[in-house]
Amino acid sequence: MATTPVPATTETGPPPARSVLRDTAFLRLWAGTTASGLATWALPFVLGLAVLHRELGAAGLGLVLAARTAGFLAAVAVGGVLADRHSRRAVVLWSALAAAASAPLLALGLGRSLLVMTLAAALAGAGQGACRPAFQALTAEVVAADHRQQANAAMTMAVRTSTLAGPTLTALLAAFVDVGTLLLGIGLLWLVAALLPGRGAPAAGSVAGSVAGSTAPRASLRAEFVDGIREARRHPWFLAGLGALTAVIALGYSATGVALPLISRDRYGTGWVMAAAMTAYTVGALAGALVTARRRPRSQGWSAFAGLALYGFAPLSLMLPVHPAVVIAAYVVAGVGIELFNVPWFTATQREVAPDKLARVSSLDFLLSYGLAPVGLALIAPAIGAFGVTPVLAVCAAACFLVPAAAALAPTARHFGRPPGPRAH
Repeated sequence: MATTPVPATTETGPPPARSVLRDTAFLRLWAGTTASGLATWALPFVLGLAVLHRELGAAGLGLVLAARTAGFLAAVAVGGVLADRHSRRAVVLWSALAAAASAPLLALGLGRSLLVMTLAAALAGAGQGACRPAFQALTAEVVAADHRQQANAAMTMAVRTSTLAGPTLTALLAAFVDVGTLLLGIGLLWLVAALLPGRGAPAAGSVAGSVAGSTAPRASLRAEFVDGIREARRHPWFLAGLGALTAVIALGYSATGVALPLISRDRYGTGWVMAAAMTAYTVGALAGALVTARRRPRSQGWSAFAGLALYGFAPLSLMLPVHPAVVIAAYVVAGVGIELFNVPWFTATQREVAPDKLARVSSLDFLLSYGLAPVGLALIAPAIGAFGVTPVLAVCAAACFLVPAAAALAPTARHFGRPPGPRAH
């Protein structure tokens, strides 16, 4: 698919002839999404500072982070339904405001009430979970089809850049302000996410886009969520991709997340290998996003699955007694690969899924890929204790290579839906 030609049919959103990076509506959405991503990333880091300052215990930190995850999982499916039922912009507004309201509650409970902090963390997770599918669907409303891959690449580049710059900025701020003030700063980021994005064109068939004053009976939340599952099942490439992504996150990410600190300490005798590998992964992801902003392979799905499989080099490098530079290089490759998958994956979902069901289908993505990650973390550590690091890493590396390869064999997986060319309507 070319990046700049004027399409033959009219698309909602900004005129395709203009670069998406020059479109005010997209830039507002981009800034709001970036603010929400930065706030989401910053909370665990700031709470970690609270542990260092002895304002929160290690057990309390685990409880608060678990509550945030529970809130996310409880809200992401509901948020997907609401974003298809109502205005996506309104769902972003109210969910981000809920996350913003959690920040002063966290600050209030810090060092005083673990119960208040736990409830506030659950509210923060719920706001985060509800806004994720709404942001994903709002991108399809704001950005013309020909520019969505560029838009999705810009979104992921912003997230990766904040991951690189965030620790340094937070550490600098921590030298001048206390943890409570940093928590309030997270709330301000959520306010930006709530107020900055503009309204997109309503999805065809959604309640927000239907005729005003309609008295048609409304299905229950459960029925509409099940309808979203039916839509997902219409797309074999989506089910295969979601299965592959979930396997890589639950096994590959979890294995390396547990094993990398151990390998860095025990094999190399220093913590810098862990820090360098994590930084290399983010740098690789930035490079991958830059590539996918303009790259349009003929077999988009196969290329994306090949990129996803590259994550297998991360656990593979940790298995072997190699020079630290090899581990760092493997993490660069893994970072490049994950964005070679992510950007076309998001773009294909926005293109192929029925517009009025896009948020619900996106919520399935977040629900499974994020939801099963804690399960993987909970199982990997005992498995390493029982069988050793190397066998567990070997199994996880094999899964990272083989599961995406198997997913690529699914019907319609080669192109992530319809092959390029004229489309029948």
